[in-house]
Amino acid sequence: MEPPADPRARRLFGGSARALGDLATSPFRADRDRIVGSPFFTRLGGVTQVVSPGGSGLLVHNRLTHSLKVAQVARAIAERLTADGQQRDLVEKLGGCDPDVVEAAALAHDLGHPPFGHLGERVLDRLARHRLGLTDGFEGNAQSYRIVTSTEIRGAATTGLDLTAAVRAAMLKYPWTRLDHPDPHPRTMDPPPRGATPPPDDPDSGSLKFGAYRTELDDLRQARAPFAGRIADWQQTVEASVMDTADDIAYAIHDVEDFYRVGVLQQGAVAAELMAWQREGGHLRAITDSALATSARRPGSSIERLRRQLHHKDAWIADDEAFAAAVEHVREELVEGLLALPFDGSIEAEQYVARFSARWTARFVDAITVVEQPAVRSGHVLLAPAQWHEVQVLKFVHHRFVLARPDLALHQRGQARLLDTLVEALREWLLDPEEESRLPRRLHDLVELAEAELHPRTPDRIGKARGRAIVDFVAQLTDGQAVAMLDALSGRSGALWTDAFVL
Repeated sequence: MEPPADPRARRLFGGSARALGDLATSPFRADRDRIVGSPFFTRLGGVTQVVSPGGSGLLVHNRLTHSLKVAQVARAIAERLTADGQQRDLVEKLGGCDPDVVEAAALAHDLGHPPFGHLGERVLDRLARHRLGLTDGFEGNAQSYRIVTSTEIRGAATTGLDLTAAVRAAMLKYPWTRLDHPDPHPRTMDPPPRGATPPPDDPDSGSLKFGAYRTELDDLRQARAPFAGRIADWQQTVEASVMDTADDIAYAIHDVEDFYRVGVLQQGAVAAELMAWQREGGHLRAITDSALATSARRPGSSIERLRRQLHHKDAWIADDEAFAAAVEHVREELVEGLLALPFDGSIEAEQYVARFSARWTARFVDAITVVEQPAVRSGHVLLAPAQWHEVQVLKFVHHRFVLARPDLALHQRGQARLLDTLVEALREWLLDPEEESRLPRRLHDLVELAEAELHPRTPDRIGKARGRAIVDFVAQLTDGQAVAMLDALSGRSGALWTDAFVL
């Protein structure tokens, strides 16, 4: 059967990725070029990964460099899967895995990431739901999907990037909406898929993580249609699973690398935590959860809580022997290896960091496998148990010794207040009838777009359109642009024509 003429419908002819991927004019390579050429991709260089770009005084990953490295890892995984005959047959049965598709999806997966990292996501979601009346709130993955399908501009029309169905489907880490698609909704499953549970402080608000707003639901359905009957409605495509796994790998390695460079990760603190658990693990396992919670400062107790959380959330793979082996391997490689000497900026130090990153990346890519019937909290593409546990321990080190720091919390509380004030200032501006003609043109366009998407009988249609436009507008700013815009709106900026944002 010949492949369809419309590349957006590819995969309807049996799932062979190579049939189109080998063409000199591969539509998936065109997708990749469109993504890289988008101003939304360029702006990621000014968006927080963990700390604001430049805020540390040293080079750390931002959302752009993170996306590039996720794309690199994702392509390596896809090429490995397509080179292995046995795994390739299963991959084709599940819908195919084209390296160009996973690379494009990886490059696009963070396009909707707002200023100030995951903190910005949480703040915008709270403001969108509770102040702006948007039931869907805000979610970074859904915002990325909205950008490539709706709010990005190509030519004379606002049509998104016109990406193929395969790439759009590969972007969907969470192929459901917040509340009502698919039916039954994944959050009602026991256990629910990863990300599908509601936020603990608002159990009636729908899934914490989701891949598309209801305004993009028809597009989600169209992108996923070629995979009907191959994978469950709530399950990632193989290519989305590759991208998601690559994101996890890059996050686990590169955030540890960053904060070693900055000097935040100290050998003594990390060693004390890991070695105390190795030494006193038997005692720590015997105490109750409540007793463990009261001894948070005791070395070893935090990683014991991680062990228990893994058994609670991921009993399908959690294993005490694999966990202990992972702690030992991370101790050897990180504590006795990377952290043994402080980073001094020398060529030798840079080479050591590069070797550490390359060694771990190769270890994880080589441990990738594909399963036909994955656990509910897994995708079709996953790490072997030993490496899965190592990723969890590396992520623990980042959470425990970076994200839990009071100085970072102080910084983030200021950023949260900034976003809160900025959203309110833009809302007041939109509500001022005397200023309608002087609204930022992009904000004006986004209001019109959001209004056109809503049904004419939608209650408070204009209010909801304004709310979505404000969220879209703020989410497209870099960290520096958000700060500059609030300075201007607060009357603190004296640089009338040079503030770093586009009106």
